[in-house]
Amino acid sequence: MAELNQNQIRAQLREMSNEELVHEVSAQRAALYGFRQRHAMKQLEKTAVIRAARKQIARALTILRERELAAIREAK
Repeated sequence: MAELNQNQIRAQLREMSNEELVHEVSAQRAALYGFRQRHAMKQLEKTAVIRAARKQIARALTILRERELAAIREAK
């Protein structure tokens, strides 16, 4: 799979619904756990995937929080 730049990743995440974002966070956390295990056993070739997974989780959580705050502002 071709590498996506940050703007493309953000655009894909923003197109997702809240439920899809929550699923994405849980999937990335599971992947991160696997990456850490493989790294501890010296089986992970590219350690950069750990950092990328953490960033992906942070991006998804940020978008969820932005939507939550927007909903609060609209309710007022």
